[in-house]
Amino acid sequence: MSIIIETPRIILRKFKIEDYQAVYEFNSNEEVQKYTGDELVASPARAKELIQSISLKDYEQYGYGRWAVVYKEDNNRVIGFAGLKYLPEIQETDIGYRILPEYWGRGIVSEVSKEIIKYGFEVLKLNRIIGIAMPENQASWKVLEKIGLTFYKMDEYPNEGGNYKWYKLEKEDYLRL
Repeated sequence: MSIIIETPRIILRKFKIEDYQAVYEFNSNEEVQKYTGDELVASPARAKELIQSISLKDYEQYGYGRWAVVYKEDNNRVIGFAGLKYLPEIQETDIGYRILPEYWGRGIVSEVSKEIIKYGFEVLKLNRIIGIAMPENQASWKVLEKIGLTFYKMDEYPNEGGNYKWYKLEKEDYLRL
């Protein structure tokens, strides 16, 4: 299964084309997509294309990307994604996550995000990890704060407009946590 990270409840692993139905399920959910700026995924076929053109490409090009969140307690169901993504337009690595609403409020995102931060600094040897959230998305930026990132600016995302909350965690600050 090529496990990247495992916690008592969660496995993070690379997406496979066979995950397309799960990818469609969470990326076509209006609640999940509300604060992402992304369009709803219109079909399972489009979900397959996204796995191929984004997830698999990121793994190949950068050695990491968003990973499938597999919830052990629900028959190893893929319930979303979490992971790191290199953003070449700003030359930064972003932590991000999305899970189905029925799993919200269980601490899953915080649990896996702490491990993702550790993986980023200790395995990938990153020097900094950022997080970007819409100001209205309080749940998301509260997770960023909980896992050790600190707010450093309100700013647009290149070529997208809008005002976002930007967070960061430097490696030297991580080592002090």
